[in-house]
Parts: sequence; C-alpha cells; structure tokens
Amino acid sequence: MSQQTIDLLKQANACKTIMWSLTATQKAEIINTMADCLLAQTEEILQANALDVDAAKEHISAVMIDRLTLTKERIADMASGMRSVADLDDPTGRVLSTHSLPNGLVVEKTSTALGLIAIIYESRPNVTSDAGCLAFKSGNVCVLRGGKESYRSNAAIVSALQMGLKQHNLPVELISLVHDTSRDSAKTLMTARGLVDLLIPRGGASLIQTCVNEATVPCIETGTGICHIYVDQSADIEKALSIIENAKTSRPSVCNAMEVCLIHEDLAPTFLSQLKDRLVTKRENAGHIPVELRLDESALSTIEGTKASDTDFDTEFLDYILAIKIVSNTQDAIAHINTHSSGHSDAIIAENVESQTLFSRTIDSAAVYINASTRFTDGGEFGLGCEMGISTQKLHARGPMGLQELTSYKYIIRGNGQIR
Repeated sequence: MSQQTIDLLKQANACKTIMWSLTATQKAEIINTMADCLLAQTEEILQANALDVDAAKEHISAVMIDRLTLTKERIADMASGMRSVADLDDPTGRVLSTHSLPNGLVVEKTSTALGLIAIIYESRPNVTSDAGCLAFKSGNVCVLRGGKESYRSNAAIVSALQMGLKQHNLPVELISLVHDTSRDSAKTLMTARGLVDLLIPRGGASLIQTCVNEATVPCIETGTGICHIYVDQSADIEKALSIIENAKTSRPSVCNAMEVCLIHEDLAPTFLSQLKDRLVTKRENAGHIPVELRLDESALSTIEGTKASDTDFDTEFLDYILAIKIVSNTQDAIAHINTHSSGHSDAIIAENVESQTLFSRTIDSAAVYINASTRFTDGGEFGLGCEMGISTQKLHARGPMGLQELTSYKYIIRGNGQIR
C-alpha cells in the first residue's frame, strides 16, 4: 500500500462537503477560471510536456508519442472542452421522479454526486483536464493517477487547475494528482474501500483488465477499441472509402479508430483494389505512413498484403494496421462482430435500409454507426463537453461517460410528522 496515496485520498475525502455545497452557477464560474489558468500556463505546460516526450521517445512508438504530445492548439482545445462542460446543465440536484404515498409522504428520486472518483490513465495528458472538470461539474472530488510517461505534463496541468481553485478560496484537494507513479499507488487506488467511491481506468487492455480483476472498489470497465466497419453489398463505394480512411488513419492511436474491415463477398473484388490504392499506394505517394493490410485467405487471393494471423481479428493495433475479412452477408458480419468486437464502436456502410436496420438492432456495442466513421465516439463529439472515458460495460454507464454517468441518486422523502 502507498501511504502517500492513502493520505491524499483522506485529504480529498475531507473536501466532499465543500464540493457538495457549491451551486451550479459557482461550479460553472470556477471551471471557466480553471480554463483561464490552463491557458495562462500554456508555456509551462509545454515545457513540462517536452521533457516527457524526450524521455519517452526511446520507449514508446511514434503513434503513442502523438498521444503524449501537447501543442498550443491541443491545450486550447482542452480549455475549450472545459468551457463546454461549464456551459452544460448541472447533473446534480435534479428531481428524476416524484410520487406521493397514501400517508402523505412525498418521495423524490434526486440525482447526486458519487463522491470521490479515482482515475487511473496512461500517456494522454488531455485526460487530466477532461477528468478534472467533469468530476468537478458533477459534484465529485477526484484523484488522478497518470502514467509515468506523462507525469510532468499532468503535474503542470493539475497545478494550473489548482490555481483556479485557489482564486475561489477552495481547497486544492478537490482535484488532486498522485505523485507516486509506481504500481503501489495504482494498487492502493484499486483497493481503497471506504475512500474511493468509483474507480475509472482509462488506457490499454492490460491496465483495464488489471483494474477490473484486482479492484475491490466499484470499477467501470472502459473499453479497448476493436472497432469494425462492415462494407455491405449495397454500400456507396466512395462513401465507404472515405469513411474507412478517416476511421483508420486520422488518428490510429485512439480507441475509436477502426481495426477491422469486413467486406461483402460480392463487393470484394472491386472494393479491395480501391481500398489498397487509398490506404497504401496514395498514402505512400503523398509521403504518409501506409496502412499494413492483414488479409484473410479470401482477401489475400484478390490483393497483395500480409496474411492475417489467428489473433489479428482480436487485436487493438493502435497503429497503421488493418485486418480485413471477406464475409458472405450481413448476418455473417454481425456474427463476426459480436464474437470479436470489444463492444466499443462498430459501423455498417450500406444504402440498403433492411441491412442498416438489422445491423443496428443486433450489434451489441456501445455505439453503432450507419454510414459514418467510428471516430465520432467521443464525449465532445456527442455533445457531452468532453468525456471521462468510453464504457464498454452495461452497468451503470455505457459509451462516452459524461456528466450524467458520474452521478448516482438518492431518495429525499418529505413529510409532515408521519410515523410508521
């Protein structure tokens, strides 16, 4: 157990009632102040991030370096996301339902904060500001534990957010960063019963599974993204090529990037050659990284590429790699996806309404797309301001976790002297 982390959790818990006493107007004003401080500290954050990037270059891939890297534009986007959250309706204190009993008691089901949320994440510094402002807006105290690759960046961002808290005479422990990046601190957060009300892991499959398997506190399983796109016989080919190019290459290191392409057998002979031209030849000619195509036997008989291994259709590559399989019909595509998908985001490209309807009704994933890129699975894109993560489980949250998913409820019963 990390005593430093335990002490931090105790200090944060002591601030819960201060957090719960803030009004919706106050919370919005404070988040905007924190966004101002984030922008004011841009140079300091970039200097810290440069040290993180330099130290990580020999240890992680180029696409993961992209996830770690901050720019002025990305910091501005982080601040903008915070302001969007500030503008959203307060999720707490809402009367979700009400009814009166024969004895005159009025029972109100009212939304309320969870309490203390702990977030364990890896090398994406933008998660720091997203998680901090979402927790704050939803009335929760948060304790953040990022990876060692991004520690300096995270510390600089949290310092900026805490400057905003200080300007409103609030304790900085409302948004805290765990300074111990060892496994002990992560284990402590997973097992701190009575101190952590909800644990949210956000990162790769190994981190998420470790938390799910070892946590003794309530834990949300945020998803690895083995995202599929099925190209139906009725698909508009140019539309399909454009969507696949975006879903695979716009930012392959994120969880909503496409990893598997399924193609109807009647379309495959013509579509595969055009797909290779778009993802490989044209990208090479333009000086971009080409996509490595890993093909099942049927696809390999049509175009050149790498033969797909047994594990390629169950892998989140997070790289310029795409597994391709030929299927006989929509039902086969659905069966494959429901077997191999991580339940994150899956799409169909089809003009046939019956195919669209069958796919959308029977795919068991958090986000199901019809003629659109999987890259839209994101709290900001869904109008949630930003997100705490993408939940691939079904209780209590599913899909992008925004403010509503960071609340619970309690019953407030109003009486006039009733006794039982």
